[in-house]
Amino acid sequence: MLVAYADQRMIGSHESQSSPVAMLAPEELEEHRGPLIGYSYRMLGSVTEAEDAVQETMLRAWRAWDGFEGRASRRTWLYRIATNVCLDMLKARQRRARPMEIGPAWYIDGPLGDPGTGERWIEPIPDSMLAGRGDPADVAVTRETIRLAFIAALQHLPPRQRAILILREVLGWSAAEVAGLLDTTVVSVNSALQRARTTLSEADLADSDPHMPMDPAQQDLLDRYLEAFEHYDLDSFVSLLHEDVTQSMPPYEMWLEGPDRVRAWMIGPGIGCRGSLLFPTVANGLPAFGQYRPDPDGGYHPWALHVLEISGGVVVGLNYFLDTETLFPRFGMPARLDESGGAG
Repeated sequence: MLVAYADQRMIGSHESQSSPVAMLAPEELEEHRGPLIGYSYRMLGSVTEAEDAVQETMLRAWRAWDGFEGRASRRTWLYRIATNVCLDMLKARQRRARPMEIGPAWYIDGPLGDPGTGERWIEPIPDSMLAGRGDPADVAVTRETIRLAFIAALQHLPPRQRAILILREVLGWSAAEVAGLLDTTVVSVNSALQRARTTLSEADLADSDPHMPMDPAQQDLLDRYLEAFEHYDLDSFVSLLHEDVTQSMPPYEMWLEGPDRVRAWMIGPGIGCRGSLLFPTVANGLPAFGQYRPDPDGGYHPWALHVLEISGGVVVGLNYFLDTETLFPRFGMPARLDESGGAG
């Protein structure tokens, strides 16, 4: 679709070689896609919605390019469009959250309940979709500000405060730049930023270690997690968990707290996971695994994306996302595995 717009624009480029239309190539917008997806994801808490927002931003940019006079940088102009798109989208739906924010922890003998709609939950995002993968400082900021807990906390902010905090604290924009983007004053930006900081300081933002592939201790923990889960060695598995570990399973509201309840779940309602295979990946700057469960008809079928929150050498959060139809293609995982564990 974007290329089609490019073709239409370039047809008219012969009218004036000095026209800005003639100078705009598709790749000049595409180079902003990764950063804009990261921004929109933090705003919306959803990868699906972030992709839609960025596509709409690109289309609006093409349509409005004739009127771009260069008074602001192209980056500022695009982020202005993206911010307006996100603010419009946020008017039409409820806040996305994590199951732990909805109600108290469940007991395993309680009903699992209706899964409802996935549109109410924070979605995990592949690190590969985001910018900031070169400079170590950029990588650190990206990982810190896409953690599941941080994304959930952002959703508690009013939309404009959310945009201001992301632009100032995450992307490093100046107060003057943000004021220009939002058509407001520096005083208003600084005031909103202070209120946003206060709200976040009151949120539950327990530290979790980012994915550190070169860290031997973390890699050992992940190896033990994989081995314990695939062998369904529950003694070994619960030994990796913090005493206050939480387990959630979107799109269900159900969540559990404590190793004993996690273990009881795994030998009870979760027993169908016995014999599963796990494949490592990275989501939200955190270690993750794609889980394939044994299929009665042979081979293995996708079951869940595990996103692990780790702190102090133990697992403090088990986030099992069940929307594999959407998530596994997004993370580049096969649709199923054969009996040998290969892509089927």
